Amino acid sequence: MTELGGFQDRVARVDLTAGDVQYEGIDDEDAKKYIGGRGLGVKYVFEQGADVDPMGPDNLLAFMTGPLTGTQTVMSGRLAVVTKSPLTGTVTDSHQGGWSGARLKWSGMDGLLFTGKSESPVYAYVEDGNLELRDASHVWGMGVHETIDTLAEEVDGNLGKNLSIMAIGPGGENGVKYGCIMNEDDRASGRGGTGTVMGSKNLKAVVVKSGTRMPKPANPETFKKGYQQAVQLIRESEVTAPNEGGLSLYGTNVLMNAGEEMDGLPTKNGKYTSTGSYRDAEGVDIDAERVSGENVRENILVDEPTCHSCPVACKKEVEVTVMHKGEEMNVRGESYEYESAYALGPNSGHTERDEIAVMIDRCNDMGVDTIEMGNMMAMAMEMSEQGKLDGLSEQLDWGDTERMIDLIEDVSRRDGDLAEALGEGANGLAERFDAANNSLAVKGQTIPAYDPRCMKGMGIGYATSNRGACHLRGYTPSAEILGIPEKHDPYEWRGKGELVALFQDMHAISDSFDICKFNAFAEGIEEYVLQYNGMTGLDVTEDELMETGDRIYTLERYYNNLAGFDGSDDSLPGRFIPGDEAMPGQGASEGQLCELDEMKEEYYARRQWVDGVVPDERLEQLRIDIGPGTGVSSGDSTAPADD
Repeated sequence: MTELGGFQDRVARVDLTAGDVQYEGIDDEDAKKYIGGRGLGVKYVFEQGADVDPMGPDNLLAFMTGPLTGTQTVMSGRLAVVTKSPLTGTVTDSHQGGWSGARLKWSGMDGLLFTGKSESPVYAYVEDGNLELRDASHVWGMGVHETIDTLAEEVDGNLGKNLSIMAIGPGGENGVKYGCIMNEDDRASGRGGTGTVMGSKNLKAVVVKSGTRMPKPANPETFKKGYQQAVQLIRESEVTAPNEGGLSLYGTNVLMNAGEEMDGLPTKNGKYTSTGSYRDAEGVDIDAERVSGENVRENILVDEPTCHSCPVACKKEVEVTVMHKGEEMNVRGESYEYESAYALGPNSGHTERDEIAVMIDRCNDMGVDTIEMGNMMAMAMEMSEQGKLDGLSEQLDWGDTERMIDLIEDVSRRDGDLAEALGEGANGLAERFDAANNSLAVKGQTIPAYDPRCMKGMGIGYATSNRGACHLRGYTPSAEILGIPEKHDPYEWRGKGELVALFQDMHAISDSFDICKFNAFAEGIEEYVLQYNGMTGLDVTEDELMETGDRIYTLERYYNNLAGFDGSDDSLPGRFIPGDEAMPGQGASEGQLCELDEMKEEYYARRQWVDGVVPDERLEQLRIDIGPGTGVSSGDSTAPADD
């Protein structure tokens, strides 16, 4: 058990096969070594074994809060879902905002650990530190939105007042490899197939009912100092200042025009580095400005809801009316994000603003990742163009928004041979049709909206991410675009291995607290230490906290090593790097490719890894004392060959 502040010291361990619920405290040493949230969740998943089948009953699905979740800390409404990914085969964690994380903490729980598989569909009901499994047969097959409305009425709760619901849709139920978990605010644990794991367990939803009971800091004066510094920095930042900063005014989609202007926006399945370059080369009517945050705010914005303890309010609720198959369709929903708009728009060959809003809403309701869904359709469009899908009953044309809207539900319900193929993810599609050169995936997960030919830090970040291609493992665009904490030339590869490792460790810390990464546009390690020490009562130094971030990131890599991954998997799609498949950048990124090999060498030296594998000496240095070790020594030049 732990007596650290910020914790409820209560975790529910649920065996869905047996229908059994047991409760336990949090090991004090684990809380100090792995913080909570992502870090502690990875520790729980590691203990289950790296060789588990992601879709099997032995895979653990962890819903985790951290010691700062649901507190007064700014942007502390986050919740981490941690498991082994069916999309990548790696450990993965996927976070959602809104109020679900805070309500889980307020309900008296730090985390929920699910194993097994229920004989029939169930949902978990959490209140006053207890969890009850209830029948969910009546909502199985429903979309997320109908599920949430139905269960809210059933438990007599008030969404937004005393109730949060996290649910899957048909995508997770039907084994689509990138199923996600949505809450009542359309916030998603979106990447890595966490909803697919949930569906494999016949777990339809987690319902949390609670009042507002924020944990009190163990050291109020220290916490107050850190909190006040953090609030001041957030108010002064050009990015986060409430009602003034770019993120507050335009949401994440403030980056659409910026990415376009620097030719850092992957377009037409990453063939081009901007819509302008695509337009100039092929004469198509496409323009990223039409789907930018500025355009959205001016034309379709209807509300700006926020998450627990967040003054920034980056979520942008929109309402649109479109004609679809001759009928008028009205959609209102959250949230018009940069990554979603990129994947479902420019990367799929169009910039139809309102149709993208419809697609985002449909992805949310079906419970599938918007990034993966958009990129899978872009991959299919390129393969159709090259004749690789001729054996299927249908092809998919660039920018066919009418078919895209319907295909989202078809994929989620596995309806049709094209939909069935797309539901297997990029690796599955590439393997079936010999189409690896059409894939934008790293370790099975496709890239978000930052082109590694333009932003070299994102190149090494995608390659070394422990959960597949991801901007949120180490967000170097903060430095490469915004100049935070200091400006780095996006086209320069030197120093990017060091930079991405630093960001990865910082984000491992914030994900384990669990607070929003956007605070890092304003706050730094000083504010992190003050608020963490103030809440928990610990007295860690800045260096000690940074080492904790390193420990968490290294534990994830260690897990992946045991699952069979090494440096050869730290790769990028061929079109982004020198070689036979290379497609150099255009426009402002003219001729650019990503110098991956050089950055990997620098990165591994910084991490003290051997060809992407954690040597046993490094595990010992970081006090990671679980598992069998990798069998690799720091003196080895390369990792041992597979048996």
